[in-house]
This record gives sequence, C-alpha cells and structure tokens, in this order.
Amino acid sequence: MKKIAFVFTQVPHGSASGREGLDAVLATSALTEDIGLFFLSDGVLQLLPEQKPELIYSRNYIATFGVLALYDINRLYVCKASLAERGIGVDEKLLLDAERLSGDEMAERLADYDVVLTF
Repeated sequence: MKKIAFVFTQVPHGSASGREGLDAVLATSALTEDIGLFFLSDGVLQLLPEQKPELIYSRNYIATFGVLALYDINRLYVCKASLAERGIGVDEKLLLDAERLSGDEMAERLADYDVVLTF
C-alpha cells in the first residue's frame, strides 16, 4: 500500500482548500493507514485553536481535526520556521499535537511518502 502525505499550505478560512484537504484525508483513511499530515507556510494557521469562522460566515471545519485520532491518523508534522514566521511561539498550544520539525526535517519526512497531495 502506498504511503500518502497531505500537505496543508493555505490559510484555514477564505478558501475551501483546507476543508477539502481534511475531507480527502478522512476519505483516504478508509483505504490506507499510511497517512501523514504536514503543515507548513500559511498551513500552520490551520492548527490555531479558538478560531471564529462564523464571524466571516464560514463553516468551522477546524474542529474536525480533532477526530483524526479516531481514524488512527497520528503522523502529524508542523514546520517550526513557518510557526516562527507567523509569530507563533514554540510553546504555544496547537489544535493537534503535531511534531515540530525544521525545514530540512520536514523534507526528509516527506521523502518517505509515495504520494504527496498539497492543499
């Protein structure tokens, strides 16, 4: 079975990219257990708690990230540099307990996957 990586690079609200990516992750989990989620660039903003998308009349799909453990999706990675560039501290609580990696470490982990889908 192929190993599939999902890379989140877009802000959470304002486009459907993050929601579509999460839907794809959940659908793919029925086919394989070899799934990894990577958050880099603006995608790290997907992991900020206490977002209020209803204020811009957007659906709160971010809460759905909480069910990933039920689907046995536990390979979660976030780019430390992307967090720092957006003013998110190293000790700041994120929505998911994602492993914080350097850019080089992210590239190494991504290289282990057969398929990489970017949202």
